[in-house]
Amino acid sequence: MNSRQSPPHRNTAVTGIGVVAPNGASTDVFWKSTVGGISVLDRVTREGCEQLPLRVAGEVRAFDPQELVEERYLVQTDRFTHFAMAAADLAMDDARLGRADYEDSPFRVGVVTAAGSGGGEFGQRELQQLWGRGSRFVGPYQSIAWFYAASTGQISIRAGLKGPCGVVASDEAGGLDAFAHAAGAIRRGTDAVLVGAAEAPLAPYSIVCQLGYEDLSTCDDPERAYRPFTADACGFVPAEGGAMLVVEEEASALARGAKVRAIVAGHAATFTGPSRWEESRQGLAQAISGALREADCAPEEIDVVFADALGVPAADRAEALALADALGEHGRRVPVTAPKTGIGRAYCGAPVLDTVAAVLTLEHGLIPPTPNVFDVCHDLDVVSGQARPVDASTALVLSRGLMGSNAALVLRRATPSSS
Repeated sequence: MNSRQSPPHRNTAVTGIGVVAPNGASTDVFWKSTVGGISVLDRVTREGCEQLPLRVAGEVRAFDPQELVEERYLVQTDRFTHFAMAAADLAMDDARLGRADYEDSPFRVGVVTAAGSGGGEFGQRELQQLWGRGSRFVGPYQSIAWFYAASTGQISIRAGLKGPCGVVASDEAGGLDAFAHAAGAIRRGTDAVLVGAAEAPLAPYSIVCQLGYEDLSTCDDPERAYRPFTADACGFVPAEGGAMLVVEEEASALARGAKVRAIVAGHAATFTGPSRWEESRQGLAQAISGALREADCAPEEIDVVFADALGVPAADRAEALALADALGEHGRRVPVTAPKTGIGRAYCGAPVLDTVAAVLTLEHGLIPPTPNVFDVCHDLDVVSGQARPVDASTALVLSRGLMGSNAALVLRRATPSSS
């Protein structure tokens, strides 16, 4: 018999949220717009994009990084990292987690981000300098600003965080996989982790790279460009922005007087290959079942599903069937929502924004609607039109990537003793 005692169970609690999204550069504004079903999709206005086939996107407007990020970091970083740093500040402020809380133990706080597009805007600018003026006009930060790990590195340096740090590059579903990495660090003894993702894929260079995606919507009508689960589904609309969250070991968070907003209860991931949407049915169902097992959650306990909602008929059908496979008859009755149809799909940032919306749904008892989606042609209870009141204690967030990744995350409402 092993005489060593089992380590105490360490719950992963969400204590802080920071959002920079097309519909709001704060959590309160994001939630008000999201729960109101407001769509902010519009024609692309970024310089150099006027003649490109992509006409509609979710842009983060009225965002001035110079007001939020110090100059010495601005010159080193791309727009996607500016979003991440601003969201990280908001999340730490929300969690009331300051340097004084970890200055004596900086190795107990880490950073994990997910990234898909990298620093396209910074890279394009430097390449233009290279070919237009010569190599002497290319700055040294070109080597790091474009890199997927840039946000993790800059956030950790800027905040003095020396705990477990990493970047997840596992397709769009990496936004949920990052929570699994953060929860693993918490279980192994880390006190807190900044976790999330932000993307900035709307520079001309980045958009041209995306034009090879067959599933990208090139519809020029903002109200019809992104309509998953309908007969008019014609692909997804890309977006920029994202979110960062502070997750902490629950007991440690309570000990320092933090408010627990939700519990990260379970996660699982699978891989079914690029653009094989029919096969994603099995992979997504397996991910859902795995996340439920880790959360010790029965299918009928799921009160709301935040869908991946790609907007491709084969993919939408596969997702609807995956929910039925994993949740049984409950999969046809549980409320399903996809608020991203109002802001666009921010690649790795999309499931993180869905996770934020799920936490707020558990807090406020309102399921946000799915903008621009009414005539659903699948056997799903899609919430549309207006927010739906619900006494929800458990939420399921789903994500799939264009390269074939699938992930599911289970969140539980904080108990009165935790909050």
